Amino acid sequence: MSNRKMITAALPYANGPVHIGHLAGVYIPADVYARFQRRLGKDVAFICGSDEHGIPITIRAKKEGVTPQDIVDKYHEIIKKSFSDLGISFDEYSRTTSKNHYETSQDFFKTLYEKGKFTEEVSEQYFDEQAGEFLADRYIVGTCPNCGNENAYGDQCERCGSTLSPSELINPKSMLSGNVPVLKETKNWYLPLNEYEDFLNEWIIEGHKDDWKPNVYGQVKSWLNDGLKPRAMTRDLNWGVPVPLPNAEGKVLYVWFDAPIGYISFTKEWAEKNGKDWKDYWQSENSDLVHFIGKDNIVFHCIIFPSMMKAHGDYIMPKNVPAFEFLNLENDKISTSRNWAVWAHEYVEDFPGQQDVLRYALLSSAPETKDNNFTWKDFQTKNNSELVGIFGNFINRVAVLIHKYYDGVVPSGDSNAAELQEISKSAKEISGFLENYEFRNSLTALMNLARFGNQYLQTEEPWKTIKDNPEKAAHSLFAGAQIAVALAQLSEPFMPFSSEKLLNMFNVQKLTWSDIENQSVLIQTGHTINESSLLFSKIEDDVIEAQIQKLEDTKQNNKKTNPNANPMKEEITFDDFTKIDLRTATITEAEKVEKADKLLKLTVDTGVDVRTVVSGIAESFTPEEVIGKQVMILLNLAPRKIRGIESQGMLLLTTKPDGKLSFVTPDDSTVENGIEIG
Repeated sequence: MSNRKMITAALPYANGPVHIGHLAGVYIPADVYARFQRRLGKDVAFICGSDEHGIPITIRAKKEGVTPQDIVDKYHEIIKKSFSDLGISFDEYSRTTSKNHYETSQDFFKTLYEKGKFTEEVSEQYFDEQAGEFLADRYIVGTCPNCGNENAYGDQCERCGSTLSPSELINPKSMLSGNVPVLKETKNWYLPLNEYEDFLNEWIIEGHKDDWKPNVYGQVKSWLNDGLKPRAMTRDLNWGVPVPLPNAEGKVLYVWFDAPIGYISFTKEWAEKNGKDWKDYWQSENSDLVHFIGKDNIVFHCIIFPSMMKAHGDYIMPKNVPAFEFLNLENDKISTSRNWAVWAHEYVEDFPGQQDVLRYALLSSAPETKDNNFTWKDFQTKNNSELVGIFGNFINRVAVLIHKYYDGVVPSGDSNAAELQEISKSAKEISGFLENYEFRNSLTALMNLARFGNQYLQTEEPWKTIKDNPEKAAHSLFAGAQIAVALAQLSEPFMPFSSEKLLNMFNVQKLTWSDIENQSVLIQTGHTINESSLLFSKIEDDVIEAQIQKLEDTKQNNKKTNPNANPMKEEITFDDFTKIDLRTATITEAEKVEKADKLLKLTVDTGVDVRTVVSGIAESFTPEEVIGKQVMILLNLAPRKIRGIESQGMLLLTTKPDGKLSFVTPDDSTVENGIEIG
């Protein structure tokens, strides 16, 4: 096993914030593994950064009326801060719009080009003649041939989930202009993945059948069994890394070509800052490369990127790709478009100082081999029952009792006592699980040590034996202190903020993992500990209900057919409704109200009478426009004076998307005035 660990985490896409699905499926497990490897004394490079190219970013930019750079600048900072706030300990967090990344990915492409690894192919693609652009699949919308959804994209229908190609859409249209696109020939550079099938079969199917996760191995095997095809490594776009070839204007590198190269370019940045050679981590057989990703990225990290590196010839292959499945939220699939998510930056604001609670809850339900589910009630239970009731309770009892009976000084005890062997046993169990990427089991092993500590204190009862058997009481709290310090040390990869508090509380330094495995005494007799403080606090029902309500509000908002519609007003009864007298009427006269830019004075024939109504419609209509207009009037509204004019009733209007008002009118102009509505 190599002493050098090159650990990467999937590049988050910079068109939105990070949510708990990302955290549970990639970033927290990757951070636990990186922290653990550092504690083993390994030479670790833990690398990540924002993926800032691709069609979704340009689509979002057009919707918001800003540039793609504006979008990625905004979300890069939000994502970077979220990771920092949650203790994700990247050695380097960069971005794919950096100058270094452009140069690295272009050099990689040129190397493959000069080695003759690409094929040049001409194909027909949709082109928007008005916009003057080739259209990526996501820029084409039409009717899904499978379910009839009129807003299906050129690559997928989000209603039925079907994978599509633009040519399958019925009535395809360009999202740029709304026009029907035409087919036009274009040239791109393809990587013939079929030429790497033998290599991939030997390396993965034969070489990793016993040590890669079944979900990863099975997906790769399925792809290879179906046969690989050449894949375009360039695109006709204006946002991305320009193709570094003559006569390639308007073409950029395929986002899944340049994004994984980001791991390499970001490592270069880190190595330069720290006086290291980046090639030691990417081109040396003495380095273990591990990719942490979600299951939707398996094909890119296990087939396309390895084929790219094999074609280049200078790079090592991943030792492992421990991909995770998906995390659901309250039994529903997490969706950024539906805002059905718990966002990392919002969690930090709503639960200040409780980062480790989220880390613990997500690790304990991490979707390691199958999809899993997060609920706020389960989150509350894990905090109150496990972190407060077991882990925090044990630590507090040990610290409080040592201060109460020994003035904060660790008493003497038997360093060879059998109960101290639990520390070494737990450290080895956690280590074994983490080396095999079993994060839930490793967390259980940690919590089992806290459970053991609680049971031990409950059995020994030093608060009783201090009176008639002080030597036994002293040993009980000596042993308790060893277990507490072990928890402080072993919890660091999982709950770094709490670990730091514990190390300060017991006034000890961080040890190596081997020290914890091999030493039964982690804190010496006579050592003074600091005052205890609560590690975790109970989370009350009202806090959880507020989070559940936030999701319920999201669910209701998703039901809106018009996202701009205001919420429904306070509910009324049927009897309230029957009091309303709505009538058809016609405006017969109109004039502006003096010194009131928004008001018109209207004379209205209601069929019952002719009355005066003052209405704030002057910014949308001139007096001449409304004369003769048939309208709806609320007839029995109590009169009120507006600018000295008595207004008798209210006209019904609505607001259009452009902010202008529009009358609610009968759809039949022959309806007489005074006809009741309802």
